[in-house]
Amino acid sequence: MTLLRIDDPAAPARPGGLQGQPLFALGFRPFYLLGAAFAGVAVPAWTASWLGWSGAPQLTLAWHMHEMLFGFVIAIVVGFLFTAGRNWTGLWTPRGGHLAALAALWLAGRAGMAFLPPAAAAALDVIFLPLAARPLYRVIRRAGNTRNLVMVALLAVLAAANAVFHAAVLGWLPVSPVQPLYAAIVAVIVIESVLGGRVIPSFTANALRGVRTVTSPRLEKLSLALTVATGLAWALLPLSLPLAVLAAATAVVQGLRMAGWKPLATLGTPLLWILHVSYAWIPLGFLMLALACVGLAPHSAAVHLLTVGAMGGLIIGMITRTALGHTGRMLKAGRAETAMYLLLQAGVLARLVAALGAGSLYQAGLVAASICWSLAFALYCITYGPCLLRARVDGREG
Repeated sequence: MTLLRIDDPAAPARPGGLQGQPLFALGFRPFYLLGAAFAGVAVPAWTASWLGWSGAPQLTLAWHMHEMLFGFVIAIVVGFLFTAGRNWTGLWTPRGGHLAALAALWLAGRAGMAFLPPAAAAALDVIFLPLAARPLYRVIRRAGNTRNLVMVALLAVLAAANAVFHAAVLGWLPVSPVQPLYAAIVAVIVIESVLGGRVIPSFTANALRGVRTVTSPRLEKLSLALTVATGLAWALLPLSLPLAVLAAATAVVQGLRMAGWKPLATLGTPLLWILHVSYAWIPLGFLMLALACVGLAPHSAAVHLLTVGAMGGLIIGMITRTALGHTGRMLKAGRAETAMYLLLQAGVLARLVAALGAGSLYQAGLVAASICWSLAFALYCITYGPCLLRARVDGREG
């Protein structure tokens, strides 16, 4: 279970230049801050455009889906993996000028997607993931930490999905731009499933005296196989009965898996319950997908349980937890963190109401979800921005 610990190893004195600037000392710092700020701005901007409240026709549904995945989520994933990779290997992932350049490239991609013609936007956007994955691959291979090469492989899958999306938008491939986005959603869910299965049970057992979590290697493998199979079917096939069967099986196995993590024991500990509650949206999302396949629920409800619920919730849970640890602070959620978590979950419920409703109910749910989401990430920026911009309080590097 030590595989995913990302406490910093001992390091020499802080260097000078950009490498000595706290913001560029380790990957989580710029990417958590940029990702959270972007999430807080992009969602209300799209909501206003979607409801006809602003003159921004370029902020289409495809833009919204792409930017939540390849803008917001990817920023957090890359920041986390750069930080985790440092501890998996004992070697430095990008920092200083290299990290600053990658952050600038990510920012350029966001600006390009909002303001540039599709071809120019694609040229900026598609190069980020390969350039971010390469240094992670190099340190993992150099350290012989081959088990974690799966994370590089998943980044490669995401990079391919992004390229297919842009090719579809430009008319170079005869596919819907939405299909590679579904593939990307499932690739992120696989990352969440792998990392969640490693860290959530161990975090729970380590933090709660007397609580023994249970994990089953067979159930772990089965849940991963079913998640991948369901994802491929979802990305490549129309909604159908076979997909419903796969999605329902995935929901059951994922639910059985997390039951062994003792989620009810964490209800008094916000830093833990946010991870359990957010992960629970994965089996619930697949169950909703199964219902959508047989016409008993809207497809968008399944999409948003898996994205707003699982991705958004796990992200805000992990970017608070890891930022506390990596800035030398105690792993304890205060009022600000609890408020973020509650706002995020309220946003999930509001988005579900919007998906299930129509007319004024849809609009009210969408606006409420947008407000809750944006407030959660704005609060993160206000609370954690000063920490991410300053050196660790314990004097260590990173």
